Amino acid sequence: MIRCTYVVAVLLAATSAPALSAPDNKADTPFAQKATWKAPSLESVHQLALEWLEERNPPPEIQAATAALWAQAADAASGVTAFDALCGTFALADPHAVKLMATLGEPRTSVALPDVLWLEEGDVPPLQRANLRLAYARWLVHESLYEEALTQIAELKPEEVVDPAGLLFYQAVGYQRTLARDRGLSAIARLLENEDTLPKRFVSVARLMQADLEPLKDDSLDHIARRMDDVRRRLDLGRAGPKVREVEDGVIASLDKLIKKIEEQQQAAAAAAAQSGGGATPSAPLPDSMPVEQKGPGEVAKKPIGNSSGWGNLPAKDRQEALQQIGNDFPAHYRDMIEQYFRKLASEREEEVRK
Repeated sequence: MIRCTYVVAVLLAATSAPALSAPDNKADTPFAQKATWKAPSLESVHQLALEWLEERNPPPEIQAATAALWAQAADAASGVTAFDALCGTFALADPHAVKLMATLGEPRTSVALPDVLWLEEGDVPPLQRANLRLAYARWLVHESLYEEALTQIAELKPEEVVDPAGLLFYQAVGYQRTLARDRGLSAIARLLENEDTLPKRFVSVARLMQADLEPLKDDSLDHIARRMDDVRRRLDLGRAGPKVREVEDGVIASLDKLIKKIEEQQQAAAAAAAQSGGGATPSAPLPDSMPVEQKGPGEVAKKPIGNSSGWGNLPAKDRQEALQQIGNDFPAHYRDMIEQYFRKLASEREEEVRK
């Protein structure tokens, strides 16, 4: 299984720029599936930016700065994309956008996030609202704030933004990191509809995420381990609210379910063994009326197994030795899960005693 941490490491080196002018080679393939989205041309995005700017009647210096920005975008070697130039245009003529884009240009330095409620106000044009939400979500993903990113872009459609590849890509990343398997695979499938027009880094990371999500099953040990990692990520980000406790309770419930399933399998195997005789089949049956020599005394040694009040409470030394053995035999995240499971059991026992 491809680990999700590797996917994110590759992701952080990627940007959201699609190749706007790349030819669509799939169109020449017989019976090729028609893509459901298409990236707009640089010229069409530039025209949208000019129309937005004209409505604000900017001073000459803003118009000159805008012209210089789009001249950079026209130069493929500059690295400035149509999406970058459009968001830059917003930042030149809108005070709210100026503040937001300045924040997005730097790493996060506080728990508080930028105020983007103004994007929902009625006087903000749909073009500005959708594309700035995508720019904000891209920054949130790089800050590992996947839930917050999805809040901004989960409902956006490719035709609403000038960077549809970036939208689908960051939707897929958010879903992959929050273990929303089906939504993640759907976003990846739509992204790869235009595989021939995408940057290679997009395709490579999308394929990694696809291979990572396809075998993922609910309540599997891998699924549980990932949720434990998600709890750790949330706590590292200062998110220790009800959502974290909900995920933690879900992990414990999944562990209970997994342990119960293993116990049922063991019981079924024991019952099958008992039904079949429970031992080696003799080479020939004993003759009738022949006594069999009994070699054992027929007694069972009695061993203390504890009592109801202390059952399952290992001494600290023995418990540590058991956990150490787990650490030697299994990956570290399995040990973390088992430790948390034991803590949950201990907490339940304490509650029962108090009652």
